[in-house]
Amino acid sequence: MKRIFLTLAVAASVLVGCQENAKDEALPTQEAIDMSDFYVETEEVSQKGGFEQCQSMRVLNRQLKENPGLYKKMYDIEYATRKTITEKGKPGGGSGSGDVDVTPIEDGLGIINIPVYVHVVYSNSNENISDTQIASQIRVLNEDFRAQNSDLNLPSGTTFANDVTDAEIEFTLANTFRYSNSKTSWGTNNTVKQAYPPITPETHLNIWVCNIGGGILGYAQFPGGNSVTDGVVCSPQYFGDTGYVESPFNRGRTMTHEVGHYLNLRHIWGDGRCRKDDFVEDTPSSDAANYGCPSYPDVSCKSADMTMNYMDYTYDACMYMFTDGQRNRMRAIFQPGGARASMLN
Repeated sequence: MKRIFLTLAVAASVLVGCQENAKDEALPTQEAIDMSDFYVETEEVSQKGGFEQCQSMRVLNRQLKENPGLYKKMYDIEYATRKTITEKGKPGGGSGSGDVDVTPIEDGLGIINIPVYVHVVYSNSNENISDTQIASQIRVLNEDFRAQNSDLNLPSGTTFANDVTDAEIEFTLANTFRYSNSKTSWGTNNTVKQAYPPITPETHLNIWVCNIGGGILGYAQFPGGNSVTDGVVCSPQYFGDTGYVESPFNRGRTMTHEVGHYLNLRHIWGDGRCRKDDFVEDTPSSDAANYGCPSYPDVSCKSADMTMNYMDYTYDACMYMFTDGQRNRMRAIFQPGGARASMLN
């Protein structure tokens, strides 16, 4: 009897020890997911140069007021994104300094291909952009997200040469839909999406090309928003680099920027001065957007701004890179259970 009791006691102690070890092993992952800097709603940012460039954050602010549950959804997506990056590679969340060694995570996804539906909504012949112009935009997206753009020429002396990355994300045009409509300005309240709803947004990127008006180039919906408004809107004169395009936003980078938002990237300056960040460690903190074609280095928050990043507001000719941290962040949402994982099925 004593021998049996002793055996049971030893087994119990081993079981408890295993449970304690299991708890200990689980704790570091949980503790590593620091969400203390998370934010969603942002300040209103004044624009320069007559262009209301990207309206994605203002659209998000409005959606947060209209949908009280959106904050929680975006919090959960952010948590899952940081957890994926923490478990599969070096960190990609938290306060960015721009001098952190972030490497591409090994996520096992290979090259991600996103099928695209383009909805052309036009009130005149110029807005009814050609198939050639549409093809040029798909080409630009592929070049930019694969770091195959011919203008990838970092200026001498920049500290960002090691941060340029191939996101391994590609885009394929699945179909184009054309709609004639007498409406001459669609604004940013998703009216165009209500008139022409997205098609299978869970598996396709939907893009609406229409005159937004007010000098607005484009806007996108972040992961977590309502599926009936999911996608990206772009004014026709800033779509692609061939045909009906207007300088200085005539190289298709408006869509590169907006698709970045669609894939969960924030603006490079975090929409909140030096005290807020874009949740990417290898992009430096900045106090505001950059415009035009700044000379390097353009310094704010005690470091050089990454003005050539696609998620800033510089001219198309002066933006030409994503970073490894941004790559990791975009790809994390395609992991099983991720916000855009259904696009891979």
